Amino acid sequence: MKNAVLSDLAVELHWHRSDPSLTTGQYSNAHTVKYNRTHELQVDAAPDWGGDPENTNPEQALAAALSSCHMMTFLALCAKAGWPVASYHDYAEAHLGKNAKGQMSVTRIDLNPVVRFDTGFAVDQAQLDEMQDRAHRYCFIANTLADSVEINVN
Repeated sequence: MKNAVLSDLAVELHWHRSDPSLTTGQYSNAHTVKYNRTHELQVDAAPDWGGDPENTNPEQALAAALSSCHMMTFLALCAKAGWPVASYHDYAEAHLGKNAKGQMSVTRIDLNPVVRFDTGFAVDQAQLDEMQDRAHRYCFIANTLADSVEINVN
């Protein structure tokens, strides 16, 4: 049985060579990624790989996708549980290194969510940890990445 496609989500990527030739170490990786045909993002290689630090890079975009998906899943679970979340902040960090095959990869992504609730509402640390764990288990992006995610609840 084939997997059912529930949704196709796409971006447009555009790169053009601005250098005279495509020579190793002599060309720019800078490109644009367009979301929904209206929101354009300047992307480049990570600074350690010669990219412009003013632009985002694919590794940051991956961390952002995971952080965003995790937050939306967490909020959906909290709404269902009646937890009045007032704010949510995360500092997501992608770590580059060599994987078990010796290939460069994003070896781990750390999420550091900080959740604040409406005045007068509180949950204990164990409940908050369990809700964050549930959000991780249900997050589409986390399920795609498997075991390379750590959640450090603050």
